[in-house]
Amino acid sequence: MTEYPTFVSHLECSYTGKTYPADQLYGLSEAGKPLLVRYDLEALAKGVSKDNLVSRPAEFWRYREFLPVRRSENVVRLGELMTPILPANKLEKELGSGSILIKDEGRLPSGSFKARGLALAVAMAKELGVKSMAIPTNGNAGAALAAYCNRAGIKTYVFCPEDTPKVNIEEIAFQGAKTFLVNGYINDCGKIVGEGREAMGWFDTSTLKEPYRIEGKKTMGLELAEQLGWTVPDVILYPTGGGTGLIGMWKAFHELEAIGWIGSKRPRMIAVQAQGCAPIVKAYEEGERHATPWPNASTIAAGIRVPAAVGDFLILDAIRESNGFATAVSDAAINAAHEECAKKEGILLCPEGAATLAALKQELITGRIKSDEQVMLFNCATGLKYPMRSEHQIVDLNKPIDYELIKNT
Repeated sequence: MTEYPTFVSHLECSYTGKTYPADQLYGLSEAGKPLLVRYDLEALAKGVSKDNLVSRPAEFWRYREFLPVRRSENVVRLGELMTPILPANKLEKELGSGSILIKDEGRLPSGSFKARGLALAVAMAKELGVKSMAIPTNGNAGAALAAYCNRAGIKTYVFCPEDTPKVNIEEIAFQGAKTFLVNGYINDCGKIVGEGREAMGWFDTSTLKEPYRIEGKKTMGLELAEQLGWTVPDVILYPTGGGTGLIGMWKAFHELEAIGWIGSKRPRMIAVQAQGCAPIVKAYEEGERHATPWPNASTIAAGIRVPAAVGDFLILDAIRESNGFATAVSDAAINAAHEECAKKEGILLCPEGAATLAALKQELITGRIKSDEQVMLFNCATGLKYPMRSEHQIVDLNKPIDYELIKNT
């Protein structure tokens, strides 16, 4: 058994500041709000240096001192390689914008950035003796939980809205998770998971209802800072449903500054939602710290169809502290951006990732994003999981090949 050098000091209620001892199993705080993992940052600064990272594998476990897992045998690996940052040079020229970078999270296990959060949640569940886990999901989180729980030997229950993309449902079920379709939204699925804890004995792994998915998503902030030479972009556009990644990155930047690895500059954090489900946008525009549940939520970007987020105030705090904002885009704009990025840059976005490009185009026009700002878009899953419009032609080998027709197609 190998002890990891971890510097966790305690857990803290994100709303009241009440502290809780580390190394115990928690859901929400007593106030019903997300718990945040806190570290002895002074000790962490002495315990690891940038130079230490150079010799480590190019995976997000390279940041182990920033993470809560104490014993190496509890790390659950499926090949969590650092994801590339891809320049979008053609789009830059066409849009007349500053540098456009795309962080392509679709390269992670199970094909989405959900692998980051669930890898940590499952590792900590294993460390704390959890035997079964349950999750509500619009698709990718359930797939990631199923994969990592299989690896860790933990039983898995997954509840999906009935219109979850078919490929996600099949992926979850094929990996052995007990998979259920629900005639409602993700918050309805979450209610089933929460109410079933006593009867089923499972651990509720819903977004922000346990402390460790944030820590996994935090690695996006650590990773992009390292990839950019320990700097941060001017703007981050993030597809926002539950918002764990946005909250996690904001936490990462604060921790990096505290140990002296980056300066005080922060990206402007922009939460991107769909017009058919935009509770964070509404709350931002109305100056509220909490969002009201969005009725009749609808969008082609299933991953951001979250009518109510338990961490709404954390998302809104990060947006406002960074001088960012929240914005919503139409499904038509998402579809157009999806196709445009594939044809012009060769980058196959998922619908949620395409929403960030649609938002960039929209906000360059409004002026809320300036033409000289370096912008990072997050593509949160591989586009191969989603429908693509087909434009193929047929070649009939029973007839002479008409190359002139092929040339002019």
